[in-house]
Amino acid sequence: MQGVPLQFEHPQDVAQFRRPTHRAGIELYRAHIVRHAFEPHTHEAFGLGAIESGVERFRYHGSDHLAPADSLVLMNPDALHTGRAETEGGWRYRMVYIDPDVVESVTGERGWWFADAVAHDPASAREVTALLDGLWFADEPLAFDSLLSQLLHTFGRQARRPAVARQAAPRFTPVIDYLRANLDRSLTLEELASVAGLSPFHFLRSFRAVHHATPQQMLMALRLFEAKRLLADGHAPARVAASVGLSDQAHLTRAFARRYGVTPARYRQQVRQ
Repeated sequence: MQGVPLQFEHPQDVAQFRRPTHRAGIELYRAHIVRHAFEPHTHEAFGLGAIESGVERFRYHGSDHLAPADSLVLMNPDALHTGRAETEGGWRYRMVYIDPDVVESVTGERGWWFADAVAHDPASAREVTALLDGLWFADEPLAFDSLLSQLLHTFGRQARRPAVARQAAPRFTPVIDYLRANLDRSLTLEELASVAGLSPFHFLRSFRAVHHATPQQMLMALRLFEAKRLLADGHAPARVAASVGLSDQAHLTRAFARRYGVTPARYRQQVRQ
């Protein structure tokens, strides 16, 4: 990426990039910068992120800005900016660089623009940090796209954008049925949108409006409900995990306990006494 060296001189300066293989126009970035000072550079994409710790100082649109911990960073495309640490321990932060046409595709809104480079909103900043962390580790395309939609919804609170005309909400019974029939598969947003007869991110927005959850969240709820049924029938947790599309028994245990308050093994034991 322009403005970021291949290797930093100071050993405490660390930066990492990641790009999703299934979705062009998006680059994830996380870094802890102590000594390095970024020279003026620009991105053709929106630069959206959150400061986790420390304070960053940067020059943007002719003015100096300070971005402390638990604040949002909101940079428009092609805006020249710098960056350096304001505090002795540097600053730790996460960003997503996302092309304007991807923002439009995901949100259905044209012409986003951010008036302020920094927003002091601790609750939103922590939410963004968690979503960016989830995007970094998302191993299923549908999970990534669902988190991406949530992330841009959060940043949309800060964006200046035109109003979107209201449309009648479609019904998604065929999609729910399709999810139930394919619990053991890694599904894509395009696949589900095809079932609904909508474009991918139009489907994602509409699904969230109707169900107050992303398709990935619905899929996980259905997976865990089916896991509950299989465990009650006496199936072993490892076999259940594979049957409902979870990576392994540990994944099942974590997800099951978060939803039902007990481990799969304990649930199986309790209901079969």
